[in-house]
Amino acid sequence: MKSPWLLAVIPALLGPGPSRRLEVSPGGALPTIASALEAARDGDTIAVLSGTYREPEIIVRKRVTILGEGGPVLKGGDHQILRIVADSVTVRGLVFEEVSPSAVDDRAAIRVDDARACRIEGNTIHNAFFGIYLAKATGCLIRDNRVTGVGTAELLTGNAIHSWSSSELVIENNELRGYRDGLYFEFTTNAKVRHNTSAGNLRYGIHFMFSNGCSYTGNHFVANRGGSAVMYSRGVTIEDNRFEQSRGASIYGLLGKDLVDSRINGNTFQANTGGLYLEGAIRVEVRGNAFLQNGWGAVVMANAEATHFERNRFEGNSFDVSTNGANATTRFAENYWDRYPGYDLDQDGYGDVPFAPVRLFAFIVQRHDPALILQRSFFVSLLDAAERVAPVLTPRMMEDARPLMTWSGPGGGR
Repeated sequence: MKSPWLLAVIPALLGPGPSRRLEVSPGGALPTIASALEAARDGDTIAVLSGTYREPEIIVRKRVTILGEGGPVLKGGDHQILRIVADSVTVRGLVFEEVSPSAVDDRAAIRVDDARACRIEGNTIHNAFFGIYLAKATGCLIRDNRVTGVGTAELLTGNAIHSWSSSELVIENNELRGYRDGLYFEFTTNAKVRHNTSAGNLRYGIHFMFSNGCSYTGNHFVANRGGSAVMYSRGVTIEDNRFEQSRGASIYGLLGKDLVDSRINGNTFQANTGGLYLEGAIRVEVRGNAFLQNGWGAVVMANAEATHFERNRFEGNSFDVSTNGANATTRFAENYWDRYPGYDLDQDGYGDVPFAPVRLFAFIVQRHDPALILQRSFFVSLLDAAERVAPVLTPRMMEDARPLMTWSGPGGGR
């Protein structure tokens, strides 16, 4: 006689069995994704075939792969479309459309809640209040998605990719357009954001706060109405990105506020009203960047501490550097300045006399905007000449004692 205990244990020891493929199609045996999820086991693949699907909020509670074949379209309405609450879920190849705005709910096309190791890849999201929303997510991959909004007002538009209280995320190769913020992080740690394009958003291309240990590499932020903003964070790495064409009053390609122990290296700031703005920066390294054709190349507030600009390129800016006080302590060394009028008698590649990048006229314009009309006047030329002869407002610490004579590519030098 076989033991009932043994009969109960053997199936558990053998595991759940091989994974299966379940097909969802209009008019098929499984006409909805919800019905397929009910029939699925952990490890199964749910193939969603071509068609248009309108369902109530779909909640994924099992470790499954949801795979779109033939461009299936999932339409929302006054609710989220897909909510993931299980670990190790993959969502790939689906089209999500039409999630209406809400004043009380952060409705998203795809929402991940308190889940680990999820993969959101190769999806298209159009006209959703929020695109991809991550809340308390860990170790998730968000890759190769195209998220486009049609918002015209910030209050009626969410963020393309929104992360709150998450960690160890990888967000790469996504295209994000037409939202309030392309990328929004809050209380998110140790995330890697790389090779994304965030363009034409109503506020910021990237906006993150209280998010330590994150890196942003090789991204392209272009024509975002408010530029980009990084605030109240430490241990941040911002490298090899392009910040371009963000224009307007007090608009910067990158605004950094209260950054600590961070690096801003190898980026290009081009054709912005302001390239880089730093306020309350502590031990921030700014190295190997290009500041090109901006109104203001870099604006550094006097409350920055132990912040260094080294081997950067300043070319074609109306004002290369500005600050708000004569006691500023930011250090500049071995940068290239197209306005540098000096000489190099010993031919070592560095100017023999220091260069003061902060112009007296910049102080005047900061306090009286209409004075900008005099930018190319003879009066301003005289003012600049007088400032070089007898510096009054240029902070001594902000002089570049060894300016580069020529620029020879990334990293500067000869």
